[in-house]
Amino acid sequence: EVQKLNQQLEEKNGEIQQMINQPPYEKEREILRLQQTLAEREKAQATSDVLCRSLTDETHQLQRKLASTAEMCQHLAKCLEEKQRKEKGNSDDQIPTERSNQVFLQLLLDNETSLQALICNLQEENRILKQKVAHV
Repeated sequence: EVQKLNQQLEEKNGEIQQMINQPPYEKEREILRLQQTLAEREKAQATSDVLCRSLTDETHQLQRKLASTAEMCQHLAKCLEEKQRKEKGNSDDQIPTERSNQVFLQLLLDNETSLQALICNLQEENRILKQKVAHV
């Protein structure tokens, strides 16, 4: 194990000596290459940061929209209940109301499900972008 580590150390020292012994123009070329690589990584990081912020903002907007939609649906449900209480019609009149309640509830569930799916998709995309940022 020690011999293996010593060999690796000698190899690294050899690489360092090669770098030192390189003509100045090759050193400058290597420095420029490293600077370009760094600039590319910084640019990729900045792009990823912008995308992550954008996705975060969009997620918050969707969450607010979902909350307001849920609040509006609750308000409509209360209004519908009050309307049903006030109505003193026969059972024939109540059957369409029950059907409209079922349709309304189904629409509410569909809307909430689609918003939840969109939020999940955005969170997954956000997670992937964060992984890419970490990789870069």
